[in-house]
Amino acid sequence: MSTLDVPVESERRVAVPPFARGPVLAIAGAVAVALLAVIGRFGYFGDELYFLATGRYHWSWGYADNPWLLPGLARLLDTAFPGSVVAFRILPMLLTCGGVVLAALIAREFGGARKAQVLTAGAYALSLHLLGSGHLLATSTVDPFCWTLVSWLIVRWLRTGSDRLLLCAGLVSAVAMQGKWLIVFFWLALAAGALIAGPRRLLSRPALAAGGAITVLATVPALLWQVDNGWPYFLMQQVTAEQNSRMFGGQAAMIPFALVASGLFVGAFLACHGLYALLRTPQLSRYRLLGLTVVFVTLAFLVVASRYYYVAGLYAVLFAASAVTIERRGPARWWRWVPTWPVYAVSVPLMIYLALPVRPATGFTGVGLVDFVASGSYGWPQLADTAAAAYRGLPPADRDRTAVMGDSYWQASALDVYGRERGLPRAYGPERGYWYTGRPPDETTQVLYVGGDAVWLRGFFGEVRQVSVVRLDIDADVANQNVPVWLCGKPSDPWPTLWERMHRP
Repeated sequence: MSTLDVPVESERRVAVPPFARGPVLAIAGAVAVALLAVIGRFGYFGDELYFLATGRYHWSWGYADNPWLLPGLARLLDTAFPGSVVAFRILPMLLTCGGVVLAALIAREFGGARKAQVLTAGAYALSLHLLGSGHLLATSTVDPFCWTLVSWLIVRWLRTGSDRLLLCAGLVSAVAMQGKWLIVFFWLALAAGALIAGPRRLLSRPALAAGGAITVLATVPALLWQVDNGWPYFLMQQVTAEQNSRMFGGQAAMIPFALVASGLFVGAFLACHGLYALLRTPQLSRYRLLGLTVVFVTLAFLVVASRYYYVAGLYAVLFAASAVTIERRGPARWWRWVPTWPVYAVSVPLMIYLALPVRPATGFTGVGLVDFVASGSYGWPQLADTAAAAYRGLPPADRDRTAVMGDSYWQASALDVYGRERGLPRAYGPERGYWYTGRPPDETTQVLYVGGDAVWLRGFFGEVRQVSVVRLDIDADVANQNVPVWLCGKPSDPWPTLWERMHRP
């Protein structure tokens, strides 16, 4: 009988080693300690403010750049713990620690004993991207966890044949689709892998169809919002691809960046070796479709967006496949130093330094992932203070006809979150998803505009003058340092037309 058609039910008698509970939970606990140590540093990140502002003030089933899940989580956490950055980041910490445990469980399903499970958990914990994203409530935190959970359910189904696992995978995918639609690529690639390498019976299971139906039904509200607003999600993907070319080198740099983000020495090696093991080693032939899934997903993202962290949800499977192969066969002479405790131990301080905001703000250079996150987390209350002072300086008769606007969606979000507490009206923004939250009233005659530059603003207003500037109390290259505040009058067009012209994806 062809391996493409072997009944999955025949695999049910395959035993798995015991779960290495103690060391795996210790690694997850160490990750929790590291994340808790920096959990409240510098305040909300710009994207966190966007989720908080849209969830609190502009709730919808859909947004231009993501569905409702992250704004919904932000709203829930903020309602339970108002204004608490620490409480806001407990969830991403728990998801990262949960990913460590799931990665070890995938190694166990592959047949890995204690050593393989610990190697896998350690590699997940030391991934530059996964550890760093554990500091933020973001789609790049929630999505890899959902992919890892779905991967574990699929691997377990391949071993046991229990169709309840496929239904559970569908439910997890339904949740993932409310945060980002990327998991569609995982399932399409998995289906192609099953057709090529088997088992093809995966595609005919009623439980899988039921899970898919639940996913589609759960996504209908977000899809309807996209239809009503002209499918801005696809426009955002074009913007993402353009930004990726500027910031991360585009297609040519995606795979190198993904390997670096997997964890430099340990993660990069295990990812490459794990892909080889899934595609070539006889011991993992039952799971060959997962190796093909990694290849197809990577190729798809190379074409569509080229964001290196889009493949982070596949790290756990690759780490586990490599660790199991190393445990069974032992490392070859030329790379045996990589999966060793000295390398793991050296990687701990290095990854913490590179992935988490452990340095003081004065040490920021503006270069690198950590500096980008820390730079985008400092000074938002001061930005709102400066805008509020400029607004209070206006004649009282002019305030009712003055709109407050942030140049970037980060700035608009900060003005909404912090500005209302300081007496500012609701904020507007011309950029990305914030543009869709609404435009200034028709009777608006002037705008207090935070950020941007005079040249761009003069394309929309007849009068543009700077009235203030944000001054932070540190000498560091952060996003809110020296941000100008403008007073813009004499709109060039009626607001419906002007708002369309101002839209900046």
